[in-house]
Amino acid sequence: MLAKRIIPCLDIKNGRTVKGVNFLDLKDAGDPVELAKFYAENMADELVFLDISATEEARKTMVKLVEKIAKTINIPFTVGGGISNLKDVDLILKSGADKVSINSAAVKNPELISEISKQYGNQCVVVAIDAKLIDNNWKVHLVGGKEPTNLDLFEWAKTVERYGAGEILFTSMNHDGTKTGFANSALAKLSGILEIPVIASGGAGSIKDFKDVFVEGKADAALAASVFHFKEIDIKHLKRVLKNKGISVRI
Repeated sequence: MLAKRIIPCLDIKNGRTVKGVNFLDLKDAGDPVELAKFYAENMADELVFLDISATEEARKTMVKLVEKIAKTINIPFTVGGGISNLKDVDLILKSGADKVSINSAAVKNPELISEISKQYGNQCVVVAIDAKLIDNNWKVHLVGGKEPTNLDLFEWAKTVERYGAGEILFTSMNHDGTKTGFANSALAKLSGILEIPVIASGGAGSIKDFKDVFVEGKADAALAASVFHFKEIDIKHLKRVLKNKGISVRI
């Protein structure tokens, strides 16, 4: 059985780590390089860096910051934000990332998923899906959650898998920053219809939430931000508790 992964997420805006609630009201959460180093030294399995305003501001990802972080960590590193073509992907990988995350660009040009997968391997491409539950339907949103679409979460997830995505990073906009638990029923459904791993994001508030996302949500990995950034949950302690509850994690 593959070990479940714990993944801190650095949402970056103006060179700083930020965190909000439901994608709004962003607050400063610290220096991204220092946070990355801390997580790498304290049992994080991977690290995700999302330049959350790159697409909205029509600019590329902060490459210099990616390079700085890559030099300070020794765990798998995923970078997203403003990536729209193979040239961007190449630059990010050469800057030290192990994987790229694409979201809006994948919706606008699904062939990009196939291009990245063929060029670098499907393990290199993570498709991030931000979705909001509206009238009992999970609808995909783009541009940092600001642009709604008519795409259904589950249909889109199956589509990106067919195009060659290696993983899905699903963020529930309804749960983001609320610390009330993950969207476990939607996650379980995703895990049931997909062959590729599902990373859960949005809603982590307690150790129980992590246990539930693995047991009830069937997620392969759990991503969180504020509970780690503000030292509300220690990753080492979290992993020891999960292991004691029979959940396979790397200690």
